[in-house]
Parts: sequence; C-alpha cells; structure tokens
Amino acid sequence: MGATILIIDDEIKIRSLLARIIELEGFIVLQAENAREGLKMLNNHEVIVVLSDIKLPDANGVELVKQLKMVKPYVEIINLTAYGNIADAVLAIKNGAFDYLTKGDDNEKIIPLIYKALAKAELQHKVYELEQKVAKRYSFKHILGHSKPIKEAIELAQKVSMTATTVLLLGETGTGKEVFAQAIHYESPRKMKPFVALNCSGFSPELLESELFGYKAGAFTGANKDKKGLIEEANGGTLFLDEIGEMNLDLQAKLLRVLENQSFIKLGATVTHQVDVRIIAATNRNLKVQTDNGNFRLDLYYRLSVFTIYLPSLRERKADIPLLANYYLKEFAGKVNRPYLKMNDQLLGILQKHSWKGNIRELKNVMERLAILTNGEIVDTSQLPAEFFIDEVSANAFDLQTIEKQHIQKVLAHTKGNKTETARLLNIGLTTLYRKLEEYQIAN
Repeated sequence: MGATILIIDDEIKIRSLLARIIELEGFIVLQAENAREGLKMLNNHEVIVVLSDIKLPDANGVELVKQLKMVKPYVEIINLTAYGNIADAVLAIKNGAFDYLTKGDDNEKIIPLIYKALAKAELQHKVYELEQKVAKRYSFKHILGHSKPIKEAIELAQKVSMTATTVLLLGETGTGKEVFAQAIHYESPRKMKPFVALNCSGFSPELLESELFGYKAGAFTGANKDKKGLIEEANGGTLFLDEIGEMNLDLQAKLLRVLENQSFIKLGATVTHQVDVRIIAATNRNLKVQTDNGNFRLDLYYRLSVFTIYLPSLRERKADIPLLANYYLKEFAGKVNRPYLKMNDQLLGILQKHSWKGNIRELKNVMERLAILTNGEIVDTSQLPAEFFIDEVSANAFDLQTIEKQHIQKVLAHTKGNKTETARLLNIGLTTLYRKLEEYQIAN
C-alpha cells in the first residue's frame, strides 16, 4: 500500500479530481471538507502529506499549517488556492508549508511535488520517531524511587521543565544530576532541540572556554578553521553544565553574559552572537560557601539558583535501595545472559546498611559485579567487595559477635562457600561452623 495523503478542500469537485489523480499513483487518499474534519483525520490516520485549500469554511489554510504541524510535526503541507497571492505564499512557507500551488495550474505539477514532499516527510518521520524514543527513555518515569526525598525532587523538576527557567541541581556525586537534567529537557517544549552536556571539571580553563564559546580561525595556534562552541550547538535547546563550581572566575563572567543577554562572543571574534539556550547547572559543592571564599561570583550564583533542586543521597533514601538494586541486577543479568537472578535477604540487608559514598553510580557498579560473578540463581554476600564488611564492622566496632560474623563471611567468600575449607581456615569444627552460620543467619 502507498503512503496516505490527506486533501482538505470544501469544493467537492476539485477534491474528488485531485483524489483520483493521486490514487492513480498508488497512494491512499483521505478527504476532508473543512479544517476541523481534517485535523481529526490527521489525528486518527498515518497521514504523511496534506494538500490544503487556503480558503476553508472554518479556517484560513495558511494559518492551518501551524495547527497541522502541532499535531504531527513531520507532516508536509502543500497549500492550494484559486488565486495566486505572493503574500499568502510567503506566509505559508514561513508557517512551515512545503510549497504553495495555484489551482488551475498544470495538474501534472502536483504529483512530482507530492513525491518531493513525501521524501522529506518520511525522513522527518524517522527522525521524529527516534526523538520520541529518546524522549521516552529520558522521561521522569525512568527515575526510580518511591521515597519522599526523591518524589519531592521529581515533582519540582516536573514543574520547572515546562518553563525556560535556569535550574541549579545540587547533590553528591552519583546522585543522578545529569539524569534529572535530561528529564527536564525531554519533558520541556525544547525536547526536539539539542541537549548538550559538558563536565566543567574535565578541561583546563583555556580548553573549557573554547569548548563553550567556540573560536574563529587564527584565534590561537592550531585554530585553523572556525569552530562552533557548545553554547551555539545547544541553540534552541538545553546546555547542561556539570560541576559548575570548577569553572574559573573569568569564564564565570562570560557565562553570566549568556544568562543575562542570551549572547556570547567567540574566541578571536568581535561579533556578538545571539542564542536561545536554557542553562541547567549542577554541582556537588556548596556554591554559597564558594562565593564567600571569593571562588564563585555572587551574581552568577544568583542567576543560576533561580530554581534550585536538591537531589538526595542514597543514604537519605534507603527505602529505595531494594527497588534500585533489583532493577540494575535485572538489567545486568540480561546483558550477561543470566535470565533469572534473585538477591537473598541477607544481601539486601547489607546493601541497605552500606554508606554508599558513590550513591546510585556505586550501587549500579556493585550490581553489575554481582551479576557477573554469581554462579547460581540466588545472589548472596559472597561476591560483595570487602569494604561492605568493613562498613558493617566499623558501625559495630566494639561488638564481638559482629566482628566474628563478618570474619566468617570473609572466609566463606575466600573459599567460595566451601564449608569444610572455611572450618579448617577458622580452626573450628564443621559442626561448630554450621551452628554459627545458623546463629548469625549467614546464608549457607
């Protein structure tokens, strides 16, 4: 079957004639006699190209282009009119129409024009579908957690996402600041425009400036041609600046200009460039303290902190650890062809007691390790890194039973669960080992 073409025209004879011509090319043709009916058909069918009359009973066909594009941005529209009008033609193209034809012109022009519009629309449709998949992947629905601190952070981010307001994300390393920045972007009106991320701590001050603002050829040794900076690349979209606290004072002044005037100057240039870019910044530092110490501009701090969102550490949302751990275990189990893995209660207990200085990033890495190293279907404590046992011993440093329990667990891990060898290394009888395993509720 061919692609679907929609004709919107209140003159039934012209509409029927166009439909016959187009159907002979193997296309599926839908017909609507007014704008309301046309918009309904566009919503309910996989239309790819629209032919719309300029003068409709309930709308101006030139203005209708905007409404059609709002329903399906990838659709191409060809406007038709009984009387050629240059002003209408210009406005139609400006509103997003593919082309503009006068009725009565050679009908042979219509089919080639439809094919050209179809080629462009099909390409745009593929891009649109890809963008929708990306947007879905980075939506707030993919931020896991039911605890109060994370729900409050998500609620704030959802509210600010529909605006153009600058956002400052605060939180420890590994709390998911870039994940939040992506969700804010992809649930905003800018979602079809670029999301550009830059870690400010990964560059020297000179390199960071050229990455952000770009440069003109000859601006410095090795600058052989003009280069766009990330601010320009993000035009119309969002620029995410991670570790903003690492930016030096000179660059902070230039970034302030972008925030205040939406303008910047490339290295080696004298011309000012205008942009439309939303800034989302993130840091694990206390910027207010930084301003007091003279390491961060107070005016920039106030511009960045218009809307601040604090992302809780994993220690502050321990109720979410089982949910997150199971999610990542399932994800990594699939990657190593282990369709079913389940954590035992002892492992979950240790995960919830761990300090998680690396937060979600650390948890993710640990679950990947367990998915790779676990032999059976039940995941236990035997493959946990040693620091997990140190953590628990430190928390109960003067508790002899805790120290004995952790020592037995470490020896069990060393022997890969061999009870006989564990008893030999501990210099106790096998019966005594089994009694202690039961007493301390150690999986065996």
